[in-house]
Amino acid sequence: MPIKLGIIGYGGMARWHHKNAPRAGGVEVIAAYDIEPRMVKEAEENGLRGYHALDEFLADKEINTVLVATPNNVHKELAIAAMNAGKHVIAEKPVALSVAELDEMVAASEKNHVLFTVHHNRRWDKDYLTMRKALESGVLGKPYTIESRVHGCGGIVYGWRAHKEYGGGMLYDWGVHLLDQILYMMPCKVESVYARLFSIVNPEVDDYFKVLLNFEDGTIAQVEVGTLCLESLPRWFVCGDKGALHIDDFEAKSGSITCLNKLVTEVAPEVVDTPSGPTRVFAPPPEDAKSHLPLPEVEADWTEFYANVRDAIDGKAELIVKPGEVRYTMSVIEAAFKSHETNQAVKMSY
Repeated sequence: MPIKLGIIGYGGMARWHHKNAPRAGGVEVIAAYDIEPRMVKEAEENGLRGYHALDEFLADKEINTVLVATPNNVHKELAIAAMNAGKHVIAEKPVALSVAELDEMVAASEKNHVLFTVHHNRRWDKDYLTMRKALESGVLGKPYTIESRVHGCGGIVYGWRAHKEYGGGMLYDWGVHLLDQILYMMPCKVESVYARLFSIVNPEVDDYFKVLLNFEDGTIAQVEVGTLCLESLPRWFVCGDKGALHIDDFEAKSGSITCLNKLVTEVAPEVVDTPSGPTRVFAPPPEDAKSHLPLPEVEADWTEFYANVRDAIDGKAELIVKPGEVRYTMSVIEAAFKSHETNQAVKMSY
């Protein structure tokens, strides 16, 4: 059955979906609803049926799937209304503003026997898939630290995302994606969370944060986002007991892997004079102690998200972005907010 998609909230992300979702095949965007008349007019000018009233939009029998692409604070009520109307639902991220709200949404999907998922499209980012492929190949050995970051230098958070009442801020905006990526790939659970949030330029919401995740197997992960970082660090930095990796950009065009050939302890240690003084521990290793490899090649396409939703609706595939996984990510975000408020690490409970 092809997806006949109706969009609630015809803003920037909605227009992205309108353009890109049909690339998956078997997906057609047919209608949009918005509270702003000018947005409805724009949707109509782009070939969609425009609706000014939610009940009329939900009464459209041709729509079988609804995308909720509104400010974050109304995701829950709109998604539940759509599911109560018998529509499958895709919610933009973050799915809601709390785990409790998400639980209500999941309950509505189960009651109405409709599919419910979240647009975590960054599971298909090229940089992420490249890092995962390298990690899963074993070339890095067992990872002990993973760093994921996005730095910008503009400072200002745009539009409703700059306002607390709408669920704005970088932890909800970018943090949810970066945390989902790490949580989705890790084989064990987060044991504790420590976070610090800052409002450097935007007074109502966080425009810089750092979240530290401690996993049950001892691995640590750091997720960092800032809108006023005038110098950037790598997008990914991963260290394992056999090698390390850095990826500098979203397209994985810049980066490399360094592999350990032999431990420095296998050669005679020498005290080396450096600008910071004599040292053995940080002396340059012999040339044959390590080698460099290029990043692996991967294929990445965001439209695979929609292809999976289409096939899951038809019963041909298992849903990739599962509500339970989304709940896990939201519980970590809640712990991050609590950690910031208390200035203490928060132990996770499952």
